[in-house]
Amino acid sequence: MSKLADSLPVGVLAGALRFAFGLPAPVRRLITGKPVVLDGQRLHPDAQLLLRLQQLAGQDWDTASPAHNRAALAQSSALVCGPVVEGVGVRPVRIPRDGGEIAGRVYEPVGLAPDSALLVFYHGGGWVSGDLDSHDNLCRFLALEAGVRVLAVDYRLAPEHPFPAAVDDVMVAFEWAVEHAADLRIDPARIALGGDSAGGNLAAVTALRAARAGGPKPVFLLLLYPAVDASSKRRSRELFGNGFFLTDAKMDWFRDHYAPEEASWVDERLSVLLADDLGGLPPTYLAVAGFDPLRDEGEAFAEKLAAAGVPVVLRRHEGLFHGFANVLGLGGIYREAVSEAVGSLRTGLALANSRQDLSETA
Repeated sequence: MSKLADSLPVGVLAGALRFAFGLPAPVRRLITGKPVVLDGQRLHPDAQLLLRLQQLAGQDWDTASPAHNRAALAQSSALVCGPVVEGVGVRPVRIPRDGGEIAGRVYEPVGLAPDSALLVFYHGGGWVSGDLDSHDNLCRFLALEAGVRVLAVDYRLAPEHPFPAAVDDVMVAFEWAVEHAADLRIDPARIALGGDSAGGNLAAVTALRAARAGGPKPVFLLLLYPAVDASSKRRSRELFGNGFFLTDAKMDWFRDHYAPEEASWVDERLSVLLADDLGGLPPTYLAVAGFDPLRDEGEAFAEKLAAAGVPVVLRRHEGLFHGFANVLGLGGIYREAVSEAVGSLRTGLALANSRQDLSETA
């Protein structure tokens, strides 16, 4: 991170960012420069402004070391996540696993009746960074706007805990949620899985493992720009691999820390797109960003789900870049994109409830 980004308190930087977004449109255009058009898409002016301001501040998702990367993500999250979403109660939980515990956090909208649906949410960060705090406001927003309880899972990170440690943790967390439905005050038959980026990968992998296990399964998948294939590079990585927050080089860096053995890159617990049969997965909402190196693999995954008979809604937010779900504090196009995902989650859970009622009366 640059001297400017390091020398000022996060609160001051966040205030300056909000001030810049409140400037008149002509002034914002002077800051951003001419429009960026690539692959038939125009980068949204708000996305272009954010990238330009990050560039001017010298702020980057540092990959000098895992510690630097985690600090950079924590800072950038604090800058753009916005004021704390109110009206949501939060409590910590501890999830037992072999040899230790997994930290979790339960989000519960104030006044929400018992036996609600649950979203088990896995944070992004390339399997190396991110934690309960980096995605706290996003989880608050999802809980409040969708009218559900949310269980956020602090799975183990690489390189200290390489693949498949995170895969094992998130599966344990899902099974724990089913078993402790009464304590969580949720309906075990209405559990959705969700996540962004690496978290989206883990959500899809967990759903596939649950389907293969023959036990309880999630009823809905909420995937935000998921990583689903570590074995190859598609055209979007060439087009958007530099200058749009997540770069091609950073993607290799994350993968190599998480899965240092090349043989694991084709393992379906990492590259879920390569699984032979996706037919057991639940209805899915999958959002990608137009200016994201991960765009094409996410869209390929949606196509494969549809071919397997899985109900899937694919949404490409053409003008946005990777990580937009955490930019709630700047409102506008970012909040609209997350709100659309929330609407899909609400609909998916309502339909799951309707199917459950029909099966009980049949």
